[in-house]
Amino acid sequence: MKAIVQDRYGSPDVLEFRDTARPLPGGGEIVVRVHAAGVDAGVGHLTTGHPYLLRLLGFGLHGPKQPVRGLDFAGTVEEVGEGVSRVRPGDEVFGVCEGAFAEYAVAKQDLVAAKPGRLSFEQAAAVLVSGGTALQAVRDVGRVRPGQRVLVIGAAGGVGTFAVQLAKAFGADVTGVCSTAKTDLVRSLGAEHVVDYTREDFAAEQYDLIVDAAGLRSLTALRRALAPRGTLVLVGGENGGRWLGGIQRVVRAALLNPFVRQRLCGLVSRVRAADLEALRDLIEAGQLTPALDRTYPLADAAAAIGHLTAGRAAGKVVLTGLTGLTGLKA
Repeated sequence: MKAIVQDRYGSPDVLEFRDTARPLPGGGEIVVRVHAAGVDAGVGHLTTGHPYLLRLLGFGLHGPKQPVRGLDFAGTVEEVGEGVSRVRPGDEVFGVCEGAFAEYAVAKQDLVAAKPGRLSFEQAAAVLVSGGTALQAVRDVGRVRPGQRVLVIGAAGGVGTFAVQLAKAFGADVTGVCSTAKTDLVRSLGAEHVVDYTREDFAAEQYDLIVDAAGLRSLTALRRALAPRGTLVLVGGENGGRWLGGIQRVVRAALLNPFVRQRLCGLVSRVRAADLEALRDLIEAGQLTPALDRTYPLADAAAAIGHLTAGRAAGKVVLTGLTGLTGLKA
C-alpha cells in the first residue's frame, strides 16, 4: 500500500510517499481503508522533532518510533480482528489511530464510531484530535456555563474553530480572536463578536473563560483580559523554542495559580472514546460542523503540513486518500 513514511526528523520534505506493508488487525482492532486523514499541529511537531521534549517523552530520540504520520481519519472498515463486535466490514467510520496517512490503517475498535451522516469523509476526518482538545478545554477544564463570556484566541485554527462552536452550543456568549482574513469564518461559526488582533486589543474587555489556542501571548497579557475569578485554559504553545515549545507558560501558570483568584490551567489533552461519542452527538444535532480550509492529495502531505504550520489555514487541513474522492478546492 501507499503511505507517508518518515525515517528521520526534519522539515516536511523528510516525508516520503512510498510503498509499505499493509497492516493486519490484532485483537480488538480493525483495518480501515482510509478515505481522508486530518492534519493537526501535532503532526508538524512530530515531523520536525521539535520541541525536543517530545523525543524525551517517548516519541523517539533520533527518529520517530512510528514511521507513518497521522492520527485523525475517516474511512471504511476493511477487516476486523478477534473480539471486534462494534463494527463490521463495509461500515463507514471515523476516529483516531496511529499511521492514518496511508491507504490502510489499524485502529482500536473503541476509538472509532459510525461516521455522522451529515459529514463527508473529509469533514469527519477532521474531528477527534482538534475537536476533542477543544471539548476538554471548554467543557472539562474551562467548566463553561450558560451566559458566561468566553474568549477564544486562535479562533480560526483547528482547535479554535471547534472551541467557538462548543462554547456557543453550551450557551456562552463567544468572542473569537483571529486575523483580518479570517474574521468572516469565525463569525460563521457562531461567534457573537470577533476581534481582529491586527487592529484591536482583546484585553479591552474581560471574560469569564479564555481558551488560548494560539499559544503566543504572555500570561500577563492574558490575565488582563480575564475576569477576577475567571478561568484561563492554555492549549499548547508555539513560542517557546526548540526545547520546551511553550510548556514554560503552563509551568508558570501552575506556580502562580495558588496565589491568585483566577484559575490558570494548562491542558494536556488525551484522545478519549467518550469524547468521540460526545462530538458525534453534537454533530448529528447540528451544533457542530468541522470547518475545512482545504484538502490535499495524500502524496502532497508535506505541502499540507507546510501550509498548516505557516499559519495560513483557516480551519482544518485534510489529506484525501487514494479512493477517487474529490477534495475541496482552496
